[in-house]
Amino acid sequence: MSAAEPPGDGDDQLLVVIDPAARRNDGESVRIAKDVLSAGSHAKICLPDTPEEFARALSRRGSRRPVVVGDDHALLRAVAQLHRERELAAGVLSLIPVGAAHALEVAHALGIPRGAVAAARTALDGVVRRLDLLVDDSDGVVLGRLRIPVPPPPPDARSPHVGVTAVWDTCRSLMTSLVRPAPVAAAQLETHRLRIEADGVVLSDLDTPVRDLSVTSRGGGGLADVVVRTASGEDVTVEAEAVTVSGADFRYRADIRTAGPVRTRTWTVRPGAWSLMLPAPASADAAAGARW
Repeated sequence: MSAAEPPGDGDDQLLVVIDPAARRNDGESVRIAKDVLSAGSHAKICLPDTPEEFARALSRRGSRRPVVVGDDHALLRAVAQLHRERELAAGVLSLIPVGAAHALEVAHALGIPRGAVAAARTALDGVVRRLDLLVDDSDGVVLGRLRIPVPPPPPDARSPHVGVTAVWDTCRSLMTSLVRPAPVAAAQLETHRLRIEADGVVLSDLDTPVRDLSVTSRGGGGLADVVVRTASGEDVTVEAEAVTVSGADFRYRADIRTAGPVRTRTWTVRPGAWSLMLPAPASADAAAGARW
């Protein structure tokens, strides 16, 4: 059915959950999305003010199909909530992307259209695509990309001191250089000492400095692309169902969120764990843009 047609008796019942950040940042796009969805379906509009209200609205959706209006944070919140309820595989999610460009990278990489009108029409008339999900051993979820980037430089290397403090720092550095070897080069500090395993096979151990680890869900197929970048410049690339990282405290970036520090974590691909409404194949390539 076209989004412009009035709803009929057999149409989907939608629960439209509008994230408060979307209402603050772009009220016009929110209004357009509401108009298109209301014209093409029986849509119940929900305006939560807190994450708790957002979660409560989803948990009380009944038979209504959820449509989230917001950015990547809102989408991740919805997926995580449904995953915790063990209801993620039972339904289909839609997203109307509203927010700053940097907060919509996950949505666009998944293939969701960029405009409010196109995204709302996709929520009404798109096709259901089952997607893989990365789930860690603390029940956290990753929709697209997991990274363990280089650790930040030490605090004293980020911003040089000025004034009297700078003089004392210079004197201290001079004395230190006279009584002990020069410090390790910054390039050597910006690495991890991690043990990285993919499906039980060791890709890198604690004796090999690692600059970066990237684990990317393909969207479907049950495998993730794993890339380990070593300090020597060599890339180790494999496909795997599960990745385990252990070692000294490390932080990781799951989609747009930073988590940790932890000493060990395992991520496992759950094939076809969730469903997203996307444009029909003929228009999906143009909407998807650059992938992960």
